Amino acid sequence: MAPFFDLVFDVPIRENPVFTYRMDEKGEAAIGKRVMAPFGRREMTGYVIGERAEPPPGVGEGAIKAIRRVVDAEAIFDTADIDLAKWIAGYYLCGLGEALAAMIPSGRRAGGQADRSASSFPDDPGEIAASALALSDEQEKALAAIIAQVPTGEKIPPFYLFGITGSGKTEVFLRAAEAVIREGKSVIYLVPEISLTHQTAEAIGKRFGPIAATLHSGMSPGKRLTEWVRIRSGEVRIVVGPRSAVFAPLTNLGLIIIDEEHDGSYKSGNTPRYHARQVAMRRAASTGARLVMGSATPSVEAWKLMSNPGSREKGITRLNLTRRLSGGQPPEIIPVSLEHTEGCLTAELKEEIHKTAQLGRQSILFLNRRGFAYFYHCKQCGFELSCKHCSVSLTYHKSKGRAVCHYCGYSVVPPKACPECGSLEAGFSGFGTEMIEEEVGRTFPELRLRRADADTTGRKGSLAETLDVFKAGGIDILLGTQMVAKGLNFPGVRLVGVVLADTGLHLPDFRAAERTFSLIVQVAGRAGRYFPDGKVIVQTLRPNDPAITRACALDVEGFFAAELAQREMLMFPPYTRLIRFTIRAKEPQRADAAINRLAKIASPLIPRDADVLGPAECPIGIINGNHRRQLILRGKGMGTLHGAAKAIMDIYDKGRDTKTYLEVDVDPVSLL
Repeated sequence: MAPFFDLVFDVPIRENPVFTYRMDEKGEAAIGKRVMAPFGRREMTGYVIGERAEPPPGVGEGAIKAIRRVVDAEAIFDTADIDLAKWIAGYYLCGLGEALAAMIPSGRRAGGQADRSASSFPDDPGEIAASALALSDEQEKALAAIIAQVPTGEKIPPFYLFGITGSGKTEVFLRAAEAVIREGKSVIYLVPEISLTHQTAEAIGKRFGPIAATLHSGMSPGKRLTEWVRIRSGEVRIVVGPRSAVFAPLTNLGLIIIDEEHDGSYKSGNTPRYHARQVAMRRAASTGARLVMGSATPSVEAWKLMSNPGSREKGITRLNLTRRLSGGQPPEIIPVSLEHTEGCLTAELKEEIHKTAQLGRQSILFLNRRGFAYFYHCKQCGFELSCKHCSVSLTYHKSKGRAVCHYCGYSVVPPKACPECGSLEAGFSGFGTEMIEEEVGRTFPELRLRRADADTTGRKGSLAETLDVFKAGGIDILLGTQMVAKGLNFPGVRLVGVVLADTGLHLPDFRAAERTFSLIVQVAGRAGRYFPDGKVIVQTLRPNDPAITRACALDVEGFFAAELAQREMLMFPPYTRLIRFTIRAKEPQRADAAINRLAKIASPLIPRDADVLGPAECPIGIINGNHRRQLILRGKGMGTLHGAAKAIMDIYDKGRDTKTYLEVDVDPVSLL
């Protein structure tokens, strides 16, 4: 038994992140277990990643502290997990302990025997259910390509199931999963967020029974750890979940599915800022598993790789699904100008809601902005009511009677007159889901209306309950934010109304048009999935914007051709790679001094094929009282850019102002 163990901790240490400790008194420590050990003046959770017979060179045995106690009865990670964590730490420029902590669940001690009551799926027979749907010719062709046998040693390229909404991508995914499981292998099935996990988990639970499990951050730590132990034991063969499920410790991994690949929620907003697509590609490459992605609106990066399969970059094999199944047709999409409209609903949208109700069918109204109204402005002096901790406008929530910041939660009672000049010509304008709810309720009092946004679905299980009631026909109009736009399948929906299509178009981010286009096409896909009379009304203040006109025409090819041409001209991804440094500090002077110092360090270290954007204030300059500044490295390839970023961080760390915080984001999806 080794007397010494190498530990890493969830701390931002990139250089030399490994610390050596002596065996605990009970002799329970082992690679893959979590332990409690003294770290500085605290006792922290450490992760055992190695063992050694001798102390590290130059370290006396007496200077080595002992592990206090061991948390896990059995190892919860293995050498493959450690290797993946090392790759994440290297690629995303974070600490090894931070990477490992993001991969494995927290939770109390996990025993050897998993708690069976915590299983996510009904305890049906383990055979794959025979309720598979008949496949179209296109689906058969796609499935055959995905599961085709290849000679041992030959790398399998990633596949992309590019199909209009309602064309049967899910059934191809499930059939591919069945085939892989019959081979004795296992499957990870990723969905963008927890709201989609419910519907996908339901389908997978019916098809696969107790060999399936879910993993997501909405589960309690203990439940998540129990599922993790079930998965590691080999009892589970298919795992469904959002971003973090990409780390599921399945044995003999054979297939990774990324549904709605374009979605920004696959990118982590906290350190390590990993993208599940990149991690999935890494896992697939290291295990020999197949990788299948799918969407009606691929990311621009994926589209470029599908368009140029013979390029130096690794290509993606595109598999097309062009027809809607179940009797549906692509809906008629009509852009309608909001100019000169009183209130939130145009005459065209009101008429279609009325017609849909008369037919006994359902409507979805979509607006990606919650609250009642979002912009307080004085016509007399120009005063704007902003958060005192963030450089954003407050949103009025009528149900709470307060103006709330959606970034930090700060709230105030809205002023009755302008706080600056006393004018009564001041108040909130713009509209959110709360205002839409009020207007729809007034206009259609006889219809059953329900709102689904972050304000109404906070209670555990409430979103799933709303979606179940809507699917069963108990709601006539479902009004919601992004959570009703993605991947959900409702047979009764005839009409989708996009209340304001251009909420994201004015944002200072090079992906604004891509997000707007994708969201319109995705939400439009909820209409007419089972009948040929689906209708979408897209209300907009910018009816001639190319992103909106092409989305309404469902012109995916045209949009991507134009967007790629613009990205190439402006030298933005996918034609370049970005690494973004963000400085946070309570005082603006500290933030300015730190970002200027970082820029000065960066200047001589930038490779020839790269440049620097900034230093500059972030588009959202203050969040939660922290002043934010950014510096962006831009280069042709990630290799030289990575080297420069590491060198910059190493020098910066040596003289860093301890009252500032540096964030690093490799391949950022947002620059706000």
